[in-house]
Amino acid sequence: MTLQDIGAALLEAARRAGADSADAMAVHGTSMSVDIRQGRLEQAERAEGTDIGLRVFIGRQQAVVSASDTRPATLTAMAERAVAMAREAPEDPHAGLADPDQLSLIRDADALALVDSLGEPAPAALMEQAKRAEAAALAVAGVTQAQSASASWGRTEVWLTATNGFAGGYARTQSALSCTAIAGTGLGMERDYDGDSRTMAQDLRDAADIGTRAGQRAVERLGARKPPTGRFPVLFDERISSSLIGHLLAATNGASIARGGSWLRDRLGQPVLPDDLDLIEDPHRPGVAGSRPFDAEGLPTQTRAIIAKGVLTGWTLDLASARKLGMTSTANAARGTSAPPSPSNWNITLTQGARSRDDLIRDMGAGLLVTSMIGATINPNTGDYSRGAAGFWVENGQLAYPVNECTVAGALPDMLRRMIPANDARSWLSRRVPSLLVEGMTLAGA
Repeated sequence: MTLQDIGAALLEAARRAGADSADAMAVHGTSMSVDIRQGRLEQAERAEGTDIGLRVFIGRQQAVVSASDTRPATLTAMAERAVAMAREAPEDPHAGLADPDQLSLIRDADALALVDSLGEPAPAALMEQAKRAEAAALAVAGVTQAQSASASWGRTEVWLTATNGFAGGYARTQSALSCTAIAGTGLGMERDYDGDSRTMAQDLRDAADIGTRAGQRAVERLGARKPPTGRFPVLFDERISSSLIGHLLAATNGASIARGGSWLRDRLGQPVLPDDLDLIEDPHRPGVAGSRPFDAEGLPTQTRAIIAKGVLTGWTLDLASARKLGMTSTANAARGTSAPPSPSNWNITLTQGARSRDDLIRDMGAGLLVTSMIGATINPNTGDYSRGAAGFWVENGQLAYPVNECTVAGALPDMLRRMIPANDARSWLSRRVPSLLVEGMTLAGA
């Protein structure tokens, strides 16, 4: 059965079982990966399977069931079980499918170039990429071993259909290559990585470049020590700066707003970023992982300014959270096969600055360049922020020495309002966020 056939069969089974309305999702995935260690194949995996999910409504009562078995008997049993569960579920006045006039007229993603025309690669080609990356890392002076080098490819096909008349789907591919290198020996060992992930395999950075950069980063971390304690400027490197914007996006999530569990809940229409910065969501960028023509409820996705000139303009909403707040969905529903939709963001772009990362380092005087982070203590109600960090101490505008075992802390509302962006965001990422300088953070080190 095709995914379309499965979706139609699930809806028919739901009707026969007594559902008032329903939607179904069918997902077929194929993935392949190889791991290389010491020039030899350490692990190779290939997986292929289909997952299906059915959501049914009895009035405003809903239930979701899922399976990985597509036999007709299973589809019938799923529908009967889902309807029985819905009859026992509490009523949710905000649950329900989209109205037909809300649905997207575009039912495929052909215009978004989400599928690599080269198709599935040969396992030997993935092995060769991973070997080249590992060899390049080991060739860097000071690297003692390569922890791993991995290459992978995957293709996912999604089909969504509902009793409100929606039926559509699309496929996407992803190729990835990464390498992790270790420098030094004993207690002085340090580790770092580099990698790349693209929709089209031919767009991946060269394997040797990835391995070399992983090795160089590991060597640069040798001799790390704790930085001083106090209030200093902190520069979040482009590799990890999107985490700051991720915390901001989490606070705009309509589900959190509806629960009253967000530090942004009373700040709609107020400044939350510097006045010259925009945060734009664009789900229609060709060839980018976060692109999609419609959301998981069949609504047409759209470009929108979440923040315009520093001012928060709206929440990220699916149908249920929009109804709870008396608003309109922003077509940001995401879901898997085993749960109802929930709000999620697509491609994000933060306005870049006029200066380079090196310019910001030069101008910050003494402070911390953060290149990796561990753990997180983020209070969703207040925005209090604390994370473990490692990177490089900056003295007199220059990198002085590597640091680790430190904590950076502050309050997100204040941090975001005074951050300064560099101009180094990678254009092909789903979240295009440059390095970000935040003045006056609390640093706990030596």
